[in-house]
Parts: sequence; C-alpha cells; structure tokens
Amino acid sequence: MTATPEVELPDSFDGAGTIHNPATGAVAGQVRWTDPADVPRIAASLREAQKEWEARGAKGRAKVLARYAVWLGDHRDEIERLLISETGKSAVDAAQEVPLLIMILSYYIKVVDKAMAPEQRPASLPFLSVKKVAVHYRPRPVVGIIAPWNYPVANAMMDAIGALAAGCAVLLKPSERTPLTAEVLLRGWIDSGAPDVLALAQGAREVSEAVIDNSDYIQFTGSSATGAKVMERAARRLTPVSLELGGKDPMIVLEDADVELAANAAVWGAMFNAGQTCVSVERVYVLEPVYDQFVAATVKAVENLKVGAGEGYHFGAQIDDSQVAITERHVNDAIAAGAKALTGGKRPEGPGSFYPPTVLVDVDHSMACMTEETFGPTLPIMKVATVSEAIRLANDSQYGLSASVFSKDIERAKAVALQLDCGAVNINDVISNLMCTTAPMGGWKTSGIGARFGGLDGVRKFCKQETVVAPRTNVGAGGNYYNNSHKALARMNKLMTKLALARPRRTAK
Repeated sequence: MTATPEVELPDSFDGAGTIHNPATGAVAGQVRWTDPADVPRIAASLREAQKEWEARGAKGRAKVLARYAVWLGDHRDEIERLLISETGKSAVDAAQEVPLLIMILSYYIKVVDKAMAPEQRPASLPFLSVKKVAVHYRPRPVVGIIAPWNYPVANAMMDAIGALAAGCAVLLKPSERTPLTAEVLLRGWIDSGAPDVLALAQGAREVSEAVIDNSDYIQFTGSSATGAKVMERAARRLTPVSLELGGKDPMIVLEDADVELAANAAVWGAMFNAGQTCVSVERVYVLEPVYDQFVAATVKAVENLKVGAGEGYHFGAQIDDSQVAITERHVNDAIAAGAKALTGGKRPEGPGSFYPPTVLVDVDHSMACMTEETFGPTLPIMKVATVSEAIRLANDSQYGLSASVFSKDIERAKAVALQLDCGAVNINDVISNLMCTTAPMGGWKTSGIGARFGGLDGVRKFCKQETVVAPRTNVGAGGNYYNNSHKALARMNKLMTKLALARPRRTAK
C-alpha cells in the first residue's frame, strides 16, 4: 500500500483534473482539485459537525454505519466499474475492496459500544480503594486520512470506519492518482443519511500538508520516505500519527512444506493487484531440498496467469509508467548481475502500464529486487541451506511489515515466525493477517509506527484517554491537605514504608 512519487498538479486550482485509465489511456473521469487555502475551512466545518456526531453515542453511530454498509453492497457494481476504469485493475482484483469494507463495518458495528464504554480500573493499593477509577475514551475531533492509490476504496475507508465509529469527523485526502472512487464513497455516506462528518480534500503535496496542519490525528498509508515527511510535519503541532508504510515481505519455505500450496500462495501473494500491495510476497527463501520443486511449481502457476484490465484476467496494469519503471529497473539490474528470469522479464509492446509476471532465480542481497520495495509483479526466489540462514536473510531488511512461513509442522513454523522481525507472520498462507480485524496490523522498522485494526483498539486509537477519579465515600477526604505537623509527617512516612515494602516481600515468599 505504498505510494509512488507524487503527480505534479497545476498551480491553478480553479479547474478540473483529468484522470486516465493506466491500462488503456482512456479518460476515466474528472476531478476538481481542492485549493489548499480551503482546507482550514473544511476542517472547521467538520469540527463543528463532529460535536453532534459524538453526542449520538456509539449505538447511534452504529446505525448510520449499518446503513452505509448496505449502501456499499447495493452499489458494489458501480464502484468496481469505476475502480477498473481508474486503476486498470482486473475484475477479480477490483472485486476484493467493497467486501473488505463491509466486513470491517460489520465488525465495528458490533463492537463499537464496548470499545467506547468507560473502563473501570482497580485500585493499585488498598488505601486507594476509597477511589473509583474510570478511563473514558474521547474521540479526536478531526482525523486526517491520507490514502494511497493501490486500493482506492479499501484504503480510503478501512481506517475511516474506525474513526467514524469512535465519533470523530474524517477529512480524507485520496491519492491524486485515484481520486474518483473517493467521490463515490462520499456520495454513499451522504445518501445513507449520515451527517457531514466526512469530507474530501483532493490534491497532492500542498493539500496533504494542509490536511496535516488542520487535523487532530493523522493516519497515513504510503511509502516510508513520505511517511517520515508526514511525521515531521505533524510534529510541528504535536499531532499524533499512525503510519502504515512500505514492505519487502519475505516468505520462508521449509523442506517439509506442502510445496504446491507454498508455490501457489507465493504466486498469488506476489502478483495479486499487479504486486501493488504492501503485504505482497516480495522475496522467497526456499530450503535446498525442495528448491527445484518449488521453482518448477511456481513457474507452472505463473505461466497460467492472464494479464489485462477488467474481466477474464488475473491482474491488471500498474498504476502508471513510473511504477513500471521501478519494476523494470529491479528486473534488469538483477539480470545484469547474474539472475535469470524464468518467466516475463521484459515489458510487453503496446499501450498500457503493464508488466508481465516475472519469476527471478539466482538472486542475492546485492540486488535491488531483494532489498528494495518493488511494488510490481515480480517473484525473486533464493535457495538457502539452513533455516537459520533463511531467518537471517529475511531479517536483513530495513522493512518489517509482514512475512509468511510454510511447513507441515505448525509448531516448527511458529518457532520460525517468532524469530522474524516484523509485525505479522502468516503460517501456510499469505496476506491473511489483513483480514484479521481483531489483531493489530502494523510494521516494525521503517514499515511504520502504530497499527490499524487490533480489535477494540481499532476504534480507541482515534481517541484521547481521560481518567476520572471519583470518591467512593467522603470519609477521610482532605485529611492530609497541608497537614505538615511532625506527627502527621511521621505517620505518613510510616504508612508509605509499609506500603512500599510489605507487598514485594509477600510476593517474594
């Protein structure tokens, strides 16, 4: 879910921009760019509307979210047609996004009441039992979401759902490459009878900066380099951020793996959405005893893939020629350094930002295809002698988003998983952690800060915590206020000594 370098927008914001289908070059639609100077006004309007939205309570907001889920289901065909037109996706790739949103909505509709309920906390010491301690979750008024282009529907709203459920207003900045579907998503929100707590800011860098400057929390999905700039900008106002950034996700195939399963998982995980997925399989380490079998099965699976936009294809175009250029560079540099392309390896003639599914072997970590995020339909495979070597190479990366391990021995696979430096590991599967809304999805190292989802935390992350300490009884209240007599001090010191020493001593026994 990483972004490519930003598109240059015209200096004037009084006209519409034209969006082209990267598969055909045809016009997908028009969008009116937002003047960055208008963003403070948009944010102020959201901030005002948020008050009533919060006052509805969790159950009231859940009803609105339920209507929105129904609307998304009713308009799925329309959304997917636009997705294909805007991104050049295959129909099967486009078909994933709306159901994912409905799944997330269904989950948070059920748990939002519990997520926003005050939490009662026990007293830490006996003498504090005279107090009732409760932690309340208060929504941040305006959450700014800066979304990428690779999943214009899912990535635009998957975080917005949690924020809206919490009672926040959302200021969404879609990618300037894929702004059209966001307009439809906003229309659906309005048609669902929802209040004006969701708004769009269309544009590139200057609009993103204005969103950061006028929001109370920032959720950014994109490249690690841009994520660092987002965090730096947000730090000027101490605005908290959650960053889901780049990845170079490894797969490890042990010698006891189901090789056919692993090969097909690798192909799907690498080629799905033309490889333009943050948690795609970007490099594979295969134990020597099954290496040849794995490579053969992978090549066979790749040779059955059909590339093209719309129906009847496995995956479609890359988002534009700049993204194809990265894929080309990684493949060409690897081949020049001694790697072999067993499939693909060369951009086809003709229109469209397409690149063929490419299996690379004889690769190593001196090659960019094994160390830099490609974000394209490539699958580099490396032979390793031992499990420890596979783990070492998998961890030899600036990234740490997710990974996968294949073995028929699940406990052995778990042991390997817990030695990998990343936010999530799938065993005998790929990408499935993205569907697990009860678990956090976050990256280590330069793959991000914070996490999306995580059960109740997927709502609470957009809130401020407020502790309220109330008395259980008025007995003893004020007894120590400015009581600094010698007797009072001696009594306090004696009490504190007992409290500090008695409990650890009992525990030690």
